[in-house]
Amino acid sequence: MAGIKALISLSFGGAIGLMFLMLGCALPQYNQYWPLFVLFFYTLSPIPHCIARRVVEDTDATSNACKELAIFLTTGIVVSAFGLPIVFARASLIEWGACALVLTGNTVIFATILGFFLVFGSNDDFSWQQW
Repeated sequence: MAGIKALISLSFGGAIGLMFLMLGCALPQYNQYWPLFVLFFYTLSPIPHCIARRVVEDTDATSNACKELAIFLTTGIVVSAFGLPIVFARASLIEWGACALVLTGNTVIFATILGFFLVFGSNDDFSWQQW
């Protein structure tokens, strides 16, 4: 039952984050849909971790080159997702209020993605790998 509660709370967090993103695009004073490009970063961010998890065996080693590369690539994707709305706002493609809404949505979405991997990432009975 704890897994269902976690899944529902994660889906609620994702919906709130996407709501902030859509508000940054669709409010009448902003009315620019350039910030929707951060959806690509939402899709790309878990991919390095998932690939590294499949390739690397879980040993008790403190460091692994494949895991470190996955963390580096994921960090680059997340930083790019936060940087893109700021670049759009500096280039006057979007308003600064829309940038703030998109950055808030980014924070919520990436916290939701992190929460998903923390809750369902362990190799126990209730794991996302069984899906």
